[in-house]
This record gives sequence, structure tokens and C-alpha cells, in this order.
Amino acid sequence: MIQEFKKRLRDGETVFGPFMKTSDAAFVEIAGHAGFDFVILDMEHAPFTYSNLQNLVMAAELSGTLPIIRAQNSSDIFISKALDLGALGVQIPHITNADEAKACISAAKFHPEGQRGMDPFVRAASYSSIPAAKYFSQANEALIIIQLEGKEAIDNLEEILNVDGIDILFIGPYDLSQSMGVPGQVDHPIVVKHMESIVNRARERGIVVGTFTDTLESARMWRDAGIQYISHAVDVAIFTNACKDLLKQLHL
Repeated sequence: MIQEFKKRLRDGETVFGPFMKTSDAAFVEIAGHAGFDFVILDMEHAPFTYSNLQNLVMAAELSGTLPIIRAQNSSDIFISKALDLGALGVQIPHITNADEAKACISAAKFHPEGQRGMDPFVRAASYSSIPAAKYFSQANEALIIIQLEGKEAIDNLEEILNVDGIDILFIGPYDLSQSMGVPGQVDHPIVVKHMESIVNRARERGIVVGTFTDTLESARMWRDAGIQYISHAVDVAIFTNACKDLLKQLHL
């Protein structure tokens, strides 16, 4: 699954997936069966526990969508734990400089690419059914997604782009808007300008860029601008909007 996903990105395809905030595996399965390419299980803002998180990862796998976990923060423990559960990608919030990016990669990769804590008995290793050497090698294929969300990260963009091992640079538009003094205005010209600059500079280096969108117009705009990894909407918002639309129709 992970190799096919990476190939699609290399071939220039755009992939789509929602953030997931409910703790119900059925919502993840629905997203997968609907055809989303990935789901982002949000440990930063959602009320997940690690016990139910592993069930959400299983639901993603069973429904054919790539399970990605957004870690609570850049702590090596949170990064490693997300991957131990079987996530095929880890998305790390609030990275501001190259040293932080390097530390994240080290925490997510086994030797020789990093120093992730070794445990061949976790779910990702099929509880030791996969030979240890094979597991440690294939585990290094997991996607490393670095989130840039503020002015400091933009100021340090050049050094971040020089870090080896980043698969996707993810622009967090809401936090970026806040750092620019226009909180919540993700379509403000200053926010759009900085996002376009990140996209252009990253693509010059052959680095895939991602972002979050919550309108179809913005999703299409950023797809056309060259963003390939688009997290569109959130499960709870999708359900909320569907309920509202249904009620409107019922009251006609």
C-alpha cells in the first residue's frame, strides 16, 4: 500500500483524505470504502486513546485507505508510538527549523536512517510474526510528513528544505493565518502568498507539498497550484454538513 501511494505522488497525482476526530472505527471504514486515499487520525486535537487508535488504524487498512497518524507533538515517544500501532505515515505538527525536522526523522526511522526505539513485538511488526530484520527495514518506508504552521518555519524554510528524509511538507493554513495576524482567514492574501511561496520552493526540490482545505473551491485551487497531498475537511464537519443539507431538503 505504501509503495503504491508513494508512486502515485512521484507520478504527480493528487491524493485526498479527511482528518478524523471521532473515535468510531466505522467512520474510518466509511472514508475508506468511499474511496479516500488516506485518513489522518488526529492525535493533536481529537480525544483518541492509544487503545482505540489502533482499532482506527485497522479499520483504515481493512477498507483500503492509508492510515496516517498526526502525532500529539514532535516528541520521539509520540512519533514512535504512532508507528508502532501500524500507521503507514506520521504527520508531525509545529516544526519550525531544520534541527526539529531532523529529530523527527531520527525518531521515525530505524538505523541507519535514524534511532527509533526498537521493538519487534508491536502491532506494526504483526506482534513478532514478521522477522525482526525484515520489519525494521520495511518500517523505514513509512511516510514522514512535516507540518509548517508559522512565521518561524517560513523564515527557516530553506534549511528545512535541505533536510533529507522528508516525504511531504504540510502547510497548516489555520495556524499560519494566526501567526500572520489574521487568525482563521486562510484565504487572506498574505496567507495565500506565503503558501504559494512554500509550494514553489518545495517543488523546485522535488518535495511533495500538502495542506488542509475545507471548501471545494480551495481544494481545487491548491490542487491546480501543485499541492498533491490534500487533507480535505474533517469527518465531524462532513457529517454535520450532510445533516444540515438533508434537513434543508426535508423542509422544502
